[in-house]
Amino acid sequence: MQFRHEHKHDINYLDYLILRSKLKAVMQPDLNTNENGKYQIRSLYFDNYRDVALQDKISGINRREKFRIRCYNKDFNFINLEKKSKINGLCLKIKATITKHQAAAILAHDTDWMAKSEEPLVVEFYSKMKSGQLRPKTIVDYNREAFVYRPGNVRITIDRDIRTGLFSTDLFNPDLPTVATGDQQILLEVKYDQFIPEVIANIIQLDGRRQTAFSKYAASRIYS
Repeated sequence: MQFRHEHKHDINYLDYLILRSKLKAVMQPDLNTNENGKYQIRSLYFDNYRDVALQDKISGINRREKFRIRCYNKDFNFINLEKKSKINGLCLKIKATITKHQAAAILAHDTDWMAKSEEPLVVEFYSKMKSGQLRPKTIVDYNREAFVYRPGNVRITIDRDIRTGLFSTDLFNPDLPTVATGDQQILLEVKYDQFIPEVIANIIQLDGRRQTAFSKYAASRIYS
């Protein structure tokens, strides 16, 4: 496990078209993408009754974490439990595969089995649910295009149509009603280990496009 650099930029549609063309010429598409180079992500985020994860993000706390359950392309046969940590601007994501039955049990507050799991992340999540009173808060849906570049272990993603399920935590509903999370609908994320190769740095150099601290989870909670 290694902490990685992560930078985010708000981009417009013209930026998106130019970037995608250049990235496709230099980088490889992520293996998870479909024939159109895209895939859909659904994340169910957890927080406690004081919304600590949300408040830490808004306040810019230097050391913070959040838990989520994530699935892809509305395929509920492959589900991950994930913890994302941020320390001094560096990010670390840890994940463990769980079954649909296990995810449903977590949502139903049937959690005793988690304490006996062989997955350390599941045991940690159980502990945080008990001690920190973590509960499911909201669902975020979006479409992603992802590109990878081996030198520097670079991963670049472009997320579009970011939507929130408002107060719903109905993870397994493929027809869940959602609404757009404001105006920031195209998000560029750049992730790498120790360095970013010059060829990639030149591609993502966008005039007038500043880094953003945009959080899909925080944006999804604007209504709650």
